[in-house]
Amino acid sequence: MQDVPLTVTSILARAERLFPTREVVTKTAAGIERATYADLAREVRRQAASLDRLGLSADARVASFAWNTFRHLALYYSVAGTGRVLHTGNIRYFPEQLIYTFNHAEDEAVFVDRSLLPLISPLLDQLTTLKHVVVMDDGVPNPLPPDPRVIAYEELLTEEEADLEGRVTDEHQAAGICYTSGTTGHPKGVVYSHRSQWLHAVSSLTSSSFGMKDSDRILPVVPFFHANGWGLAHSPLMGGASLVLPGPDMSPAGITSLMESERVTVAAGVPTIWMGVAPLLADHDLSHLRTVICGGSAVPPSLSEAWRSAIGIPITQAWGMTEMSPLGSICQPRAEVEAMSEAEQIDIRATAGFMAPGVEMRIVEPATREEQPWDGEATGELEVRGPWIARQYYRTPLETGPGADFSPDGWLRTGDVASISELGYLKLVDRTKDLVKSGGEWISSVAVENAIMGHPAVAEAAVIASPHPKWGERPLAFAVIRDGQSVSREELLDFLGERLGKWQVPDDVVFIDEVPRTSVGKFSKKTLREKYAGYVLPTA
Repeated sequence: MQDVPLTVTSILARAERLFPTREVVTKTAAGIERATYADLAREVRRQAASLDRLGLSADARVASFAWNTFRHLALYYSVAGTGRVLHTGNIRYFPEQLIYTFNHAEDEAVFVDRSLLPLISPLLDQLTTLKHVVVMDDGVPNPLPPDPRVIAYEELLTEEEADLEGRVTDEHQAAGICYTSGTTGHPKGVVYSHRSQWLHAVSSLTSSSFGMKDSDRILPVVPFFHANGWGLAHSPLMGGASLVLPGPDMSPAGITSLMESERVTVAAGVPTIWMGVAPLLADHDLSHLRTVICGGSAVPPSLSEAWRSAIGIPITQAWGMTEMSPLGSICQPRAEVEAMSEAEQIDIRATAGFMAPGVEMRIVEPATREEQPWDGEATGELEVRGPWIARQYYRTPLETGPGADFSPDGWLRTGDVASISELGYLKLVDRTKDLVKSGGEWISSVAVENAIMGHPAVAEAAVIASPHPKWGERPLAFAVIRDGQSVSREELLDFLGERLGKWQVPDDVVFIDEVPRTSVGKFSKKTLREKYAGYVLPTA
């Protein structure tokens, strides 16, 4: 067989040759901008020529600090296509995290949207490896920082186009780097190769995964900087689907209107996005929408069924990690599921689905390392391996001992406690750090949260472990009440008592205005644990 390298450049070449008229639509502060894949390929080659003129190292890390836009999409191909490595900077990081990740990656240049300058300009003096700051004007007239490294995107790019053919010949060469946000301490870097990105894109196109078609119009609400953008900078081009990019307007109203006006068929985002959109569904024509993909954290069944009631399609749950590029599993209905009762199908839709082609999974007992059966009952820590799953973190010594991120035989330890059914459907019980150990019994915070969000007055909920003098730990619940609704502590606990075992019902409920979130929009239980560290549970 011929040995042809699997490169990111070949994905763009396929899109330009086969699908040159497919659209890339970007919503900007000034309005809608339209381009084609042919336009994208020209922009990539112009960017590549400018990168060469900047005098960057052959394997330089080049950062982006941008919304989901046409120019940001082009950077995925121009940076990797010239043999360099795109570091997608997380615009929601705290300043300390931004400084650490930019310096740890040793970025030589950063391409930043002008609207985001206020976040990065005060930090430029501390970004010690940066030689160039390229500002992309996105319609927000923020002043340019008085730094000699700053240059306008429009001044940098000329009509010169660089030829990318043959620039990358080793498919194992690094193409991108993304930093995790779910770790303690400093974020950890995950480096993606050309080969891993190519294989991940192909798997994403299969019917077992996203099932994209060249007639689709894909809306990645998930930011490109979050977990490799779920691969949505690559798979749509591989499959010939058009892209609709939301730019800076991530509001529920903005997202819903964009889905309607651009006749989006596939949309992807985290639960908090789809929670915000759900109340608006009745006022919009989304009849063209065929799949809504949700990942980042568990999808409450009540949210999925609310979508199904409103527009006829439930939310499709997916699971993965930054370390997995990120696709691990997606909840597509197998043939066996289609023959099940409606109640059984709802239960299936509440799972994270079955593993994508290319991913292997196992659940193990952490102490004994004994692999657990796939019977839907046994639980253990979920471990994964595959051709787009990290084998270690960037510039970090590999550790495989107890509590490490990798097993002695090279599997990634996900930190998720899970069960797997005979049909392969993955049910995430909880994160290991979020389980509540009460009197020797484990309580899943996810299960309790889903039960709480089943109450019609509750918009959001989170559960943490709180110290208890008798039981060691007990669940402490936090609830956000919907506008115009009301429910008392006693009413909510009675509601849970009818749906959970007595020992699973939280000892108390704290009503809050909103659940704190991480930099990628997940609920931040760490923040709740810190804030309520001294909270005293009722003893009655």
